[in-house]
Amino acid sequence: MSPRPPRKAKAHEAPITLTPEEIAFTRGLVIHQDPHVIALNKPPGLSSQGGRINANTLDELLWAFATAGGNRPRLVHRLDRDTSGVILTARTKPAASFLGKAMIAKRFRKTYLAIVAPGAPSPKGGVIEAALRRESIGREAYMRVTEPEHPDAESAKTRYRTLAATPEAALMEVSPETGRMHQLRVHMASLGRPIVGDVRYGGALTVGGHPVPRLMLHAVKLSYPHPDGQTATIEAPMPADMAQLARALGLAGNPQPDAAP
Repeated sequence: MSPRPPRKAKAHEAPITLTPEEIAFTRGLVIHQDPHVIALNKPPGLSSQGGRINANTLDELLWAFATAGGNRPRLVHRLDRDTSGVILTARTKPAASFLGKAMIAKRFRKTYLAIVAPGAPSPKGGVIEAALRRESIGREAYMRVTEPEHPDAESAKTRYRTLAATPEAALMEVSPETGRMHQLRVHMASLGRPIVGDVRYGGALTVGGHPVPRLMLHAVKLSYPHPDGQTATIEAPMPADMAQLARALGLAGNPQPDAAP
């Protein structure tokens, strides 16, 4: 997850020409659309914005929805490159303004699924309140748990619960109440249960003899105030590689009835 709002578009941003394949790919990500918003199920490996690799970002791919007048949807928030799941875009300037203000007011409710190892944390559910601070190593930025009194400390709060567990791994539901960079990843690592595939924060690359292809973090649900006055909820199915790993680890259909809400 990423706490930073998307960058503002330049006043006269030039459109990006996409191939028919890129247009079809982008439109195939849509899981909800109405006159105000388009919600997408972002696949892992696709940068939301400002990626370093020589490939279009999701922000650039949104030109697939451009109108005849040259307007296109705008990202309301972002997800880390290797995080999959629900991402919301605004189709109009009024919608973008409304949703941006709602996000700043912390009226968005985000729910993620994560596979962690080894096994379930103790306790199996609860709240993590651990301040974070940014640290740069070369060109890379990391977040570290720090004392609240540190001058660079940012408060951070995450709710979590165990959905399924074996001695080797656990499927977690995690919900950030603040929006710090890498918050979920660092908070789970602080419990001694880093998200698998997260090499930056100590996540395993092999669990139970099964290779982990990437960071196993998925934005499964987003609830937000809709511009029409209602509260909307959008869900995105778990991607195939994550679902396959969960099954291989025995985490599918193994609920934990004693998990904390």
